[in-house]
Amino acid sequence: MNALFRLSVKFFPPDPGQLQEEFTRYLFSLQIKRDLMEDRLHCAENTAALLTSHLLQCEIGDYDDLADREYLKLNTLVPRQDRIQEKIMEFHQQHLTQTPAESDFQVLEIARKLEMYGVRFHPAADREGSKINLAVAHMGLQVFQGNTKINTFNWSKIRKLSFKRKRFLIKLHSEVHGPHQDTLEFLMASRDQCKVFWKSCVEHHSFFRLHDQPLPKAKAMLFTRGSSFRYSGRTQKQLVEFTWWRCLYGVWCLSLSQRFPTNKAYFIAKEILMTERTYLKDLEVLTVWFRSAVIKENAMPEGLMTLLFSNIDPIYEFHRGFLKELDQRLALWYGRSNAHVKGDYQRIGDVMLRNMCALKEFTGYLQQHDEVLTELEKATKRVKKLEVVYKEFELQKVCYLPLNTFLLKPIQRLMHYRLILERLCRHYAPDHSDQRHCKEALKEVAEIAAQLQSSLIRLENFQKLTELQRDLIGIENLTAPGREFIREGCLFKLTKKGLQQRMFFLFSDMLLYTSKGVTASNQFKVHGQLPLHGMIAEESESEWSVPHCFTIYSAQRTIVVAASSKVEMNKWIEDLNMAIDMSKKSQEKSDLFLEPSLCDRSSDEVSLEQESEDDVNSSRCSLDKQSHHRANTTLHVCWHRNTSVSMSDHSLAVENQLSGYLLRKFKNSNGWQKLWVVFTNFCLFFYKTHQDDFPLASLPLLGYTVSTPGEADGIHKEYVFKLHFKSHVYFFRAESEYTFERWMEVIMSAASTAGRVSLLIPKETH
Repeated sequence: MNALFRLSVKFFPPDPGQLQEEFTRYLFSLQIKRDLMEDRLHCAENTAALLTSHLLQCEIGDYDDLADREYLKLNTLVPRQDRIQEKIMEFHQQHLTQTPAESDFQVLEIARKLEMYGVRFHPAADREGSKINLAVAHMGLQVFQGNTKINTFNWSKIRKLSFKRKRFLIKLHSEVHGPHQDTLEFLMASRDQCKVFWKSCVEHHSFFRLHDQPLPKAKAMLFTRGSSFRYSGRTQKQLVEFTWWRCLYGVWCLSLSQRFPTNKAYFIAKEILMTERTYLKDLEVLTVWFRSAVIKENAMPEGLMTLLFSNIDPIYEFHRGFLKELDQRLALWYGRSNAHVKGDYQRIGDVMLRNMCALKEFTGYLQQHDEVLTELEKATKRVKKLEVVYKEFELQKVCYLPLNTFLLKPIQRLMHYRLILERLCRHYAPDHSDQRHCKEALKEVAEIAAQLQSSLIRLENFQKLTELQRDLIGIENLTAPGREFIREGCLFKLTKKGLQQRMFFLFSDMLLYTSKGVTASNQFKVHGQLPLHGMIAEESESEWSVPHCFTIYSAQRTIVVAASSKVEMNKWIEDLNMAIDMSKKSQEKSDLFLEPSLCDRSSDEVSLEQESEDDVNSSRCSLDKQSHHRANTTLHVCWHRNTSVSMSDHSLAVENQLSGYLLRKFKNSNGWQKLWVVFTNFCLFFYKTHQDDFPLASLPLLGYTVSTPGEADGIHKEYVFKLHFKSHVYFFRAESEYTFERWMEVIMSAASTAGRVSLLIPKETH
């Protein structure tokens, strides 16, 4: 006797991102495929065609007219397939380079939004005898008439579910339908069918609503009446925690020979993959989202449109292919597929060499980024419609950094490749089979990076100046040629009203100080600007009896300021003296100084009395410059945490960008939540998965300390690090020793405010 078994999905989660393993998503995708084929997943023809096109991409890869027609001729994926075949093929053309894993994810994303997703009908009749269908899902019970949903009873509304012979009973809480109509009754074909549906309801409620599987009650009597059934499997919450415990520690169940030395090389290669995913998403902010915004409003001049996207589009297309290659190699390397040939693919050097050589072709595009950034800035000042679209786009969640920051990413990415390849070359033994390819790839990318290094320094400075130009009121032409940004931060200025909090900005030719506005834009209002020529800065703590105090003497006025710590004071004095020395040597020191604007003060006496009072009237200066308040920019974080950041700190942060999955500990339980985490611009950005288009939350790290948990923390897990600032404490778990050390390294570079030396951490500490 030959028995045929079929794998079938019982619980359909509302979010496929909760399916944490690629293989699990593949199995769910197969279930959707069968539901579509058997006409259980009712949907519009367009949606059916889109689903089928993704299934086609899974099966045969990229679009090919002959291959598509042949496959669809031999296989029926959807009822009435002939009628929508051309639409299926049209959609399939749009999925070029999409991996099977990505296609599976898209199938689940589309299916979960459908009304019939995961629905299994149980025929019944209501009290009037009308034929209906009952179904159970993650949110509760559903009632259908034909294929149309007519009612939903959420679990929170249901007090009890039971059945008596063929009658299925739903008892509701009294506040839902009042005390006189708290029980709904449905008639099913037989007692067995009624019991099957009741058991399914119990299982769904336990799986989706409970934290732990219910414990069996002790039986008080020898004999009982009626059915007794309890769900005995893991709940959804338990499965999530179990899966991630297994993912984190499964690698350590291998033998020593399997774990080393390939383990570290694998995680270095995985870092390339993870950061490449983030990099591609960053490029999409420009190529997909910003392009859509300017086209919709017809806001960008045609010449600039061509200049911008003819430069960025080829780079984006190249990296789409590169990411696909990395994904496939890492899958083969660690046995997610083709395990029998895994040994032949435990290397990354050949992939890196091939693509670093190909990157040389894009050097010309990258050299034009200077022109692109400059022309975009000019156009936003010249074209009002573009300025409005630009500012509105920066308000969108997908634009999680200042927009022009994304234009720097392609050149910055070259520096990342160089650093990661250096780390890989140091790890490999001289005779390792992958060493030669890695060294050649490093040589190629180092050559391109060297050509673009000066351009990157210039672009980063220009980007910072334009960002400040939008955030400051009362000063124009901050991006004047030759001006360099040096440091920004919070100091307390001594006035006739005592110490007043101010933001200071040090440039190569002047020092600005500002206060924070009270308008909706949250911009900073300039109160004074001092030329560096002839300036003197010296410690004056003993003279004024104010801790961490120093005096700044200039030709215009003298101001006394206090820092939050001695370390901060030393940073400011050191950078001020360095900038003053540089300005003495500059022949253009007087040409670069700006004329005082309407918001400046002409005498020190006036500024001491009025600078704190004028803040409430500063809205007049900001009406024409409505820029949104982005709370995670260094300017706002420095203000709130009484610290400062230099341009050298910015450059170091660029080198230390990182992405990957981490587990974050819940504050009030022992559970851990898996998050996709991106570290950039001194900030952690948190996503559900790497496919998400925008972050759920962010955590600026300036002022935080990073360490391993102590005994008092009660965290007895491997690879856990602790972030701490005042009363705020967070714990995160990494998946390996290497990734743990990398997260510690990059976060220390941004979080530590203990001193300048702490920022100059070694490039390789392991």
